[in-house]
Amino acid sequence: MSRRPRRSTTRAGLGKDLLELLSIPRVELTALLRMAAQLKVKQRRGIPHPLLQGRMLGLLFQKPSTRTRVSFEAGMNQLGGQAMVLPMGDIQLSRGESVADTARVLSRYLDAIVVRTFDHAIAEEWAREATIPVINGLTDLNHPCQALSDLLTIQEKKRRLKGIKIAYIGDGNNVTNSLIEVAAKMGMTIAVGCPAGYQPDQHIVDLARVEAQQTGAVIEIGTDPLIAVKDADVVYTDVWISMGREREQARRLKILAPYQLNERLLKRAKPDALVMHCLPAHRGEEISAEVLDGPQSVVFDQAENRLHMQKAILVRLLAKKKGSRKPPTVHGIEESHESVIV
Repeated sequence: MSRRPRRSTTRAGLGKDLLELLSIPRVELTALLRMAAQLKVKQRRGIPHPLLQGRMLGLLFQKPSTRTRVSFEAGMNQLGGQAMVLPMGDIQLSRGESVADTARVLSRYLDAIVVRTFDHAIAEEWAREATIPVINGLTDLNHPCQALSDLLTIQEKKRRLKGIKIAYIGDGNNVTNSLIEVAAKMGMTIAVGCPAGYQPDQHIVDLARVEAQQTGAVIEIGTDPLIAVKDADVVYTDVWISMGREREQARRLKILAPYQLNERLLKRAKPDALVMHCLPAHRGEEISAEVLDGPQSVVFDQAENRLHMQKAILVRLLAKKKGSRKPPTVHGIEESHESVIV
């Protein structure tokens, strides 16, 4: 069982690490979105932005990855730094060295670490033991980088965040948990339709509802996908068999079959609703090919925005100067049409 995310009561900003999203102030989330939009403009215009020149990022992955690995590695290179992939099976962790000793050593070599693992407690241990920033690249409990990138996509397409309704359908997994966190922080509505036994983490839901009292967010957890999708601005789904759940495949396919995001379900949402999926997708399982490849789908824009958001996260964590409270900024471009509207 994954440990529950810790909530910081002492940090006013992003802090040393990025493990989950509920402890990050709304103003900092807004700053991340603005910086990601600005970095996206720079990258698309071919304007160099070596904000992290000379910095080294370690990618410590226990699970397979395409978007997380490539976006962080490419992003670090575009920022003028370097990234080093460290598969856990290739380092001494696989032969019994402790996380504590490994974290202390890597803190002498690197400037930050992205950890992609199973139990959320492992990512928390890395953050405790490392003296450099630790970024959660995915755990069984949270996927914060994905949810932040999703906010960037919704902001670009809908021109606002507050009041937007996200409907999440299917397996209430780590992506669902992080979407609930950001919805609560940004004053959005999220309606979850998942079968009993496959719903999001109750502790995260409870904490998010406390946050929602301050932001005006609405969090609805139910079992009926038709109710969840009604009048949604965004309809979101994810794979039914997450990494580490392969042995449950037959049972999951049967139980989740009524939760497929298809044209019939999509018609319950607003006519201009966005279709989102964090990929990889299994056409014909959690989503039909017609919907995934249809005109309302923004899944590849969503995937691209992983690059720009990862870069913003890296800059906000690594470009801080000792003795300065002023956050890093991106100079040399005017405010873009992709600015944050909350």
